[in-house]
Amino acid sequence: MKLTDFDFELPERLIATRPAVPRSASRLLVAQAGQIEDAYCTDLPKWLRCGDRLVLNDTKVIPARLQGWRHRQGADGLTRAAMEVTLLSPTVTGRWAALLKPLKKIRDGEEIRFSENFSARLEARRDGQVELSFNLQGAAFDGALAACGLMPLPPYIAAKRPADAQDKVDYQTVFARAPGAVAAPTASLHFDAALLAKLQGIGVRVSFVTLHVGAGTFLPVKVDDILQHKMHSEWGRVSAAAATEIAATKAAGGRIIPVGTTALRLIETAARAGSIKAWEGGTDIFIYPGFTFHVCDGLMTNFHLPKSTLMMLVSAFMGRSRIKDIYAHAIANDYRFFSYGDSSLLLPQKNAHL
Repeated sequence: MKLTDFDFELPERLIATRPAVPRSASRLLVAQAGQIEDAYCTDLPKWLRCGDRLVLNDTKVIPARLQGWRHRQGADGLTRAAMEVTLLSPTVTGRWAALLKPLKKIRDGEEIRFSENFSARLEARRDGQVELSFNLQGAAFDGALAACGLMPLPPYIAAKRPADAQDKVDYQTVFARAPGAVAAPTASLHFDAALLAKLQGIGVRVSFVTLHVGAGTFLPVKVDDILQHKMHSEWGRVSAAAATEIAATKAAGGRIIPVGTTALRLIETAARAGSIKAWEGGTDIFIYPGFTFHVCDGLMTNFHLPKSTLMMLVSAFMGRSRIKDIYAHAIANDYRFFSYGDSSLLLPQKNAHL
């Protein structure tokens, strides 16, 4: 399989830079049994049924993008340079792995100040990333980050506009509770309390899992032969309670429908032996056509970037020709794409993953 097998032309005007208001008012493309139907996310109760189980990723996006200044005393006096930090993940030593630019304008050991009381020191650099130590820890760090940080919007949104205070609401699910992600599980952004209550009222059950989405989710595939691509690793956990709930739903004949590719990747990781078990650790699972799904019966997901690993995932789930038809329909009918865009409910026919 070649990277070009997962390419398509997307009009620039279909890239959403703000979400629908209210969030559940986004459009929903429903693909099942050879049909494609146009609906809205508020219509989900029409497509789901009593005994189904949604699997939601409860990770919480941290305001991981920081703007600061590097100050330096030299022969020409005090100079400064603007610095942009994107936090990636904490290290076992209490530091943070991060992206920093412009990297050429700072030396190891120099400090970046984000506010009067909040700063970081550049400790090391490797493979395009840096390691930072902050002057605050624990609750003090969390408070300073909340005050100074911005949501780490995806590159295709950040290129069009800067993050602002509204993104701290918009780029967070209503059920987020486990801080650690630097990207949102975007299919879940369409749910509000009213929609969740309506679904539970018809007998649709919910299980929560946690996958801390990393910045690697936006990395482009750089090899033409997709089998040579190396996935980034992300930390996740499927609790014993969630695994038991999912297994019981399967046994009772209910459908397991993860909301978002992050939830799908996590529960399929926890089920590689054939049935789902409690699981915790780093997953770099790569799902492409030919993959055997053990748990998932459906998928709610937004529309993805051309030539991305997520296009490969939905192609594995629905079949490559079917996904081409679905995306052609979405483009022809002006669906909004990517993180703040519209969504889809994919319900594959058995043996369609070809």
